[in-house]
Amino acid sequence: MITLESKIEAILFWKGEPISRKKLVEILKVTPNEINEAIEKLKINLQSRGIVLLEKPAHNASHSDAGGENEITLGTAPELSKLIEDLQKEELNKELSKASLETLSIILYKNGANRAEIDYIRGVNSSFTLRALSIRGLVEKNLDSKDSRRYIYKPSFELMSYMGIKSMEELPDYGEVNSSINTAVKNLEEEDNGKE
Repeated sequence: MITLESKIEAILFWKGEPISRKKLVEILKVTPNEINEAIEKLKINLQSRGIVLLEKPAHNASHSDAGGENEITLGTAPELSKLIEDLQKEELNKELSKASLETLSIILYKNGANRAEIDYIRGVNSSFTLRALSIRGLVEKNLDSKDSRRYIYKPSFELMSYMGIKSMEELPDYGEVNSSINTAVKNLEEEDNGKE
């Protein structure tokens, strides 16, 4: 039988970024109480495993409603930090994959994009690629000023320094590629507005 905690774990794994308890209530169409109970069960189920459930207050949460706005995500168990650290060092020395290069190009040429835009342009889920680029210090994740439930991925200072550019306009064929990306993003916004 598929439990509510299994569904929450699957969502967190697929999403690859924090999600609020309130959003889980909307997605799974259950009560806040059921979500809270399932999260506690999930925390217990994850004990002695390689991953843990992390929780942090959302940036815009008021004290009165902090519980519903708190964001949860999957993280690495603290006792495995040395193993992950070693893997990260190894990962940093590897060449970028085709998926990483595609994702990085969108972020560079748009000078910041959210995951929905990147997924739409690439046609696949980019959460793992974005996580890998963040780990390597090539992109930075910031809250979207227009929608606090989303993150904007921007090129890091290290990336620009490594590429030897001071601004995005110095990228090859910047105007043409930027225009194509913005057209795709506009199509995504129109599709989203059509669904509402």
